[in-house]
Parts: sequence; structure tokens; C-alpha cells
Amino acid sequence: MLIRIQDDAHPIAPSEITSETLYRGRRDFVRAMGLGGIAFAAPSAFGAAPLNGIQKSPFSTDEKLTPQNSVISYNNYYEFGTSKDDPARNVGRFKTRPWTVRVEGLCAKPRTFAIDDLLKLAPIEERIYRMRCVEGWSMVIPWNGFPLASLLKLVEPLGSAKFVEFTSAADRASMPGLALPVLDWPYTEGLRLDEAMHPLTLLAVGLYGEELLAQNGAPLRLVVPWKYGFKGAKSLVRIRLTDKQPGTAWNKAAPNEYGFYSNVNPEVDHPRWSQANERRLGEFGKRKTLPFNGYAEQVAKLYAGMDLRKFY
Repeated sequence: MLIRIQDDAHPIAPSEITSETLYRGRRDFVRAMGLGGIAFAAPSAFGAAPLNGIQKSPFSTDEKLTPQNSVISYNNYYEFGTSKDDPARNVGRFKTRPWTVRVEGLCAKPRTFAIDDLLKLAPIEERIYRMRCVEGWSMVIPWNGFPLASLLKLVEPLGSAKFVEFTSAADRASMPGLALPVLDWPYTEGLRLDEAMHPLTLLAVGLYGEELLAQNGAPLRLVVPWKYGFKGAKSLVRIRLTDKQPGTAWNKAAPNEYGFYSNVNPEVDHPRWSQANERRLGEFGKRKTLPFNGYAEQVAKLYAGMDLRKFY
């Protein structure tokens, strides 16, 4: 088992949470001052605001974290460019305040949420998740957020709702990548409703104890740890409940390469490369890719009876 249930007998040490010197020093300072679990709002080395009152989650892996600098500088976010360093370089004009997210469609109580209200909607948890990119590399990231189910329950999905569609921001004035005909903008993604309501499915508002930076999908992004990373739509502006399977950006661009489900499956290769192994950032060599990215015990039952080669 790679999922560790957090309890008092097996606490997650601060050194496991981040390898960044400044962040580690801040935690040490909190302990030295006898502040216990009180959040300490110190300036960030990366310009992000700290998040207060973060709770530990039982849904965390105990694997070594990817260094924070790698997580914020090695990104796929094509709205800002197609190179891994483009997002961090090109987000300067992108504004994440003010920000609203509309939740609509087949629900009894459609509603528009301001991002500051979402930050108070549910307790912010730390979820240390593996992230596997379809390109064959991976990270281990300490996300901060709350279950998507907490938001969906507020709008009361109707019995006819079967899927959830996610739409990302598409601001041509601040997102230079939108000038490239790579995808059908705006970026859209989708989940079955039962996938969306699963306890592992997260709406992330931060990482490493700080609010998300723009290149990581600020101010709100989807995280579905058993699926390839591109399923995690960034900078969400709309969430829509529907009775039909929504079209998704990469599936529309290359349906023979990127299916709707996109569950991590080492036995189903990408048409242009193997998915059997992965390269973990910060490590030499490769490691074997785990079915459902190591979350099979939690999610495999969602796909009972399905042909996962056909429904890739």
C-alpha cells in the first residue's frame, strides 16, 4: 500500500512536506516559538500567499516530495506556451483576483462562487498525491484544497446529471498560448459524476502550504490523482453538470491518443510511447508505473466490468 492513513502514531514529519530550505525553516520557527498547529503567515520565497489552518488528510502518500521549485517551474499549461518553462515565464499579466466560478447545469441550486468564498467553503486539507503525466514523467505534490464533492453537494445535482464538465479561463490578453492552434480553446475537461464525487477528487487552491501560483492553475484547479495529469483542468471558471459525456480538449484534438477516461494504465501504451515506466522528476532512471497511479484500491471499483483498453 502506498496510501498512508495519517494518525497520531505515524505523523508526517515537516521534512517530508517540502525540501525547500525557507519553508522548512519557517516550520522550525513555528515549533521554536511554541505555536503548535497555528499557521504562521511568513512571506513566501515564491511570491505566493500562505494558506492558514491547513488540515492533514488521510489520503496522502509517504513518498518523497518533488522539490517545490520543480513543481512551479516545470509545467504543461499550453495557454501560456508549449514549453515546460513557458508558463512560469509568461504568466505576468494573468490576474487571479477578482475571480468567480460558475456552477450550473443539471442542479437544483446553480450558483456563482467568488474565489474568496471557495477558500472558506470547506476545511483546506493537505493531500500529498502522486501526479503522472501522459508524457511519461511524474511528481509527488502536496496539494492544498478540498473535495470537489463538497462544492457539488451545495448545488444539489439532479438525478439526471451523469457527468461534470470543467472549463478553464481563456483570456487572450494575458494568455499568449491561445494564439496557437494547438487545442480548441477554451480548455475543457470532464468526469463522470461518480468520479467527480469520489473522495480523492480534489479542488486545489494551493500547494506547499501556499496559494497556487498562476503556472500551477491558480486560483482553482482540478486534481484527479488516478488519471493522467492533463485531466486536471486549471484556472477553472465554470463547472457544469450534464447528462451527456462532455467533449474534452485533448480527446477532441487527438481521440486516438487521449481518451475520455485517461486512467493511468501501464498496460495501455500511448500510440507513440510506452506507459509501462515513468521518470520521477529529481530521480535518475525510471520506475514502474502503477495501475491507476497507485490508487487502484480506492478507485478500481468505479470501472468494474469496463474494458479499460477500450475505455482508455
